[in-house]
Amino acid sequence: MTITKDSVVSITYVVKDSKGDTLDESSDEPMVYLHGYGNIVPGLEQALEGLSVGATAEVTVPPALGYGEYDPKRKFEMPTEGLGNSLPPIGATVELENEDGVSFSAQVVARNPESLSLDANHPLAGETLHFQVTVTDLRVGLPEELAHGHVHGPGGHHH
Repeated sequence: MTITKDSVVSITYVVKDSKGDTLDESSDEPMVYLHGYGNIVPGLEQALEGLSVGATAEVTVPPALGYGEYDPKRKFEMPTEGLGNSLPPIGATVELENEDGVSFSAQVVARNPESLSLDANHPLAGETLHFQVTVTDLRVGLPEELAHGHVHGPGGHHH
């Protein structure tokens, strides 16, 4: 069996930035995802297509196929008026809503008495990612998983 759309894939991985610093790794437990549903970055998903259990791959994912290019327009100021004394610390992630009612996350990058400086780019936007991946398991997705677009854990999944 090889990785195709609707496969449940288990991988171990290490991902590094362009300086060679480790950004994330799977540690003892493999990451399990449903292939073809956008549950991992597109560049990695494309590179894993067609691999089978035991395969290893070194994959370089450019920003456009990872977390996107860094967009300076996604940095903005938000007045602190009305927030009281509970201002989030620098580095905190806050959940906001745009004028269309769509929720998004932004990170606090600076604070002053009148406003917060926020950055709504993904923390890895603009970063080229370097993955070392091993496929550890592979199976066909269950009908319920395919309908929901993600893997369900042991004992099923409840929405």
